[in-house]
Amino acid sequence: MNTAFLHTSNPIVKQLLASPKIYSYMEELKRFLEDESLRRERFYETMDEQIKAEFINGKMLVSKEDTLAHNQTSIRLMTLLSAFIDKYDLGMIGVEKLFISLTRNDYEPDICFFTKERADEFTEGQMKFPAPDFIVEVLSPSTEERDRGVKFEDYEAHGVREYWIADPKRKTIEQYKLVRGKYTLIQKSGSGTVKSFTVKGFAMPVRAAFYRDDNTQALREIMLHSK
Repeated sequence: MNTAFLHTSNPIVKQLLASPKIYSYMEELKRFLEDESLRRERFYETMDEQIKAEFINGKMLVSKEDTLAHNQTSIRLMTLLSAFIDKYDLGMIGVEKLFISLTRNDYEPDICFFTKERADEFTEGQMKFPAPDFIVEVLSPSTEERDRGVKFEDYEAHGVREYWIADPKRKTIEQYKLVRGKYTLIQKSGSGTVKSFTVKGFAMPVRAAFYRDDNTQALREIMLHSK
């Protein structure tokens, strides 16, 4: 008997395989996922373009209004990334209302990026998008648990190659790189430079995400200098 399939490092799968109730668990999961699929379809039908809402683990979650710090950090990061990406025609950047539809969940990341090769396949009327190549989430009190929890795990599982978590309160950026299917923390810093692995050639002072003068200087350098 070939038992290779039993050799898994996943503790949840190991526990299920060891249980005589595995088939009843499978039936229960099947019923749950069928019901969740119906709720997801209703979510699509009732979506409001004026509200930032996400469908996560069977529930519609509506984001609260952004704090000023969150708003300004998002704008500063988007400004620098957009200027660089457009200057060198590297692909497409999306902000907030761009709808990312993954296997089970649907998200509206603060900032995301698709390489040119992938972006060229999108249509003007497209409303749902696959996992991006790069995502930035800006923390807020109401979203931090999701940004560090289910989103972190989901982005990792769907091959988002680079993930930044910007923290307006602590003035830090955490940079994660996908290495052999798992996110590796490259740096967490409130100073120095952060250099993207995915947006080729893009680098910025960490402070430029949080301070106006640093942002203005970084934008000037992008516009004046070539790679």
